[in-house]
Amino acid sequence: MTTAIDLPPGITAQLKVGLEIHVELATRSKLWTTAPNVAHAEFFDAEPNSLLDPVVLGMPGVLPVLNRAAVEMSIKVGQAMGCRIAHRAMWDRKSYYYPDLPKNYQISQYEQPLCAEGSIEIPLMEGSGRVLRIGIVRAHLEEDAGKLLHEAPGGLAIDGSIVDLNRAGTPLLEIVTEPDFDSADDAVTFCTALRDICRHLGVSEGIMQRGHMRFEPNINVLIEQDGQCHATPIVEIKNLNSFKAVHAAIEYEHHRQIDEWLETGRTMGARAKTTRGWDDERGVSVLQREKEDADEYRYFPDPDLVVLEIDEQWLMKIAAEMPELPQDRLARYVGSHGLDPKHARQLIDEPATARFYDAVVNEDVDPKRAAAMLLNLAAKRANDRGCRIDHLGIQPRQIKQIADLVASDKISSTGADDLFGFCCQSPQPAEDLAQIHGLLQVSDTGELESWIDQVLNDSKNCKAIDDIRGGKDKAIGALVGKIMKLSKGKANPKRLGEMLKSRLQ
Repeated sequence: MTTAIDLPPGITAQLKVGLEIHVELATRSKLWTTAPNVAHAEFFDAEPNSLLDPVVLGMPGVLPVLNRAAVEMSIKVGQAMGCRIAHRAMWDRKSYYYPDLPKNYQISQYEQPLCAEGSIEIPLMEGSGRVLRIGIVRAHLEEDAGKLLHEAPGGLAIDGSIVDLNRAGTPLLEIVTEPDFDSADDAVTFCTALRDICRHLGVSEGIMQRGHMRFEPNINVLIEQDGQCHATPIVEIKNLNSFKAVHAAIEYEHHRQIDEWLETGRTMGARAKTTRGWDDERGVSVLQREKEDADEYRYFPDPDLVVLEIDEQWLMKIAAEMPELPQDRLARYVGSHGLDPKHARQLIDEPATARFYDAVVNEDVDPKRAAAMLLNLAAKRANDRGCRIDHLGIQPRQIKQIADLVASDKISSTGADDLFGFCCQSPQPAEDLAQIHGLLQVSDTGELESWIDQVLNDSKNCKAIDDIRGGKDKAIGALVGKIMKLSKGKANPKRLGEMLKSRLQ
């Protein structure tokens, strides 16, 4: 929740935030080489400096070859954000020296990015009708740098820093928004929605702890006093990898910049932009360096790389492969399927779960029943096993069979839970598994009458029988419970209740 700021009389302040979001694309190989990509699930825990080759290291004479899958993933994100996709995209060298950048320059895009001039509209609060519209300046494709480690693997302390280049060369989509945010809450709402989009498109796993998405808010404050507007210097907070950190950093900078302006009166100007790191433990930003302006990076077209040309046919093919976006899926679940918005969001939170849910509904399972079975029976097992719902082993057709068995009173709700577990272990039809494990309810009148007779003839049950005959229907529950125990849980409780009422009333 955004916190209020007390200002001196006669002064107003407006927060202004734009975001740079770096999305590591989950291709199997890196952007300019076949070396494995650490952002792909198969390679995320590789040994440090094991995912390298001469191209990644920038050795003389190497021949970079562009990863087509990375381009297509980038275009999908651009199309989802309503961007104009370039038919010709240039590659530029962004020059700076840093220990985790072996070539001393980064292959990026400057003058002619792959995607530009888009926007996203995101509902802010359920039922409020408010929509957040955020302009997208550009989304360009570049290669990631490696990373500096300040402690050795295993948490051992070291004197200095060490470099892990596994991440170097990873395809990185940098998305730059307009400065359209005026609160930390809205910025986090956008970050969450963008992560959902990328995950549903299949371009990134979006696991924040692994650095799959890194957020860099550019923050300043417009302060008005005596009819004059003063803009504080822009601060870029680097490499935030949690929504909590994004919110806290924006909130902190909002307060800090106002306090600094009241003390110094310093405003935005040339070379005034700075970058700051975020200290999560102390909840403060820390000055790192003055931010370079674009000319200081000495951008120039890479002389070794050809122009990327994208024709209309290629764009149409990519558009045809676009999956349903999360907001559209949410609207369908709530509108067509009648799900509670909270339950719909739970299903959509994991793209694979949403796809599995659709497969269950396509088996002609009632959408609400399907959602309940996945969010209860499946979710608890997935949590226990530490896996996704679609990896439990149960098939959509088996879920349909369980639902039908419950609807026809062949198994109880407790039996359905047990049967769900057995279906996770075997592909056999659900009714066969229910028969094998003794879960089918007995509805045969003759067998039920036999159990009823035994309980009604037991003198210990006289009071309950008298209560029922006296009009106390709730007493039937006690007799049903005794019959269920006698039948070892096999009797159909619904049918039992009906027969007991008929016999005693």
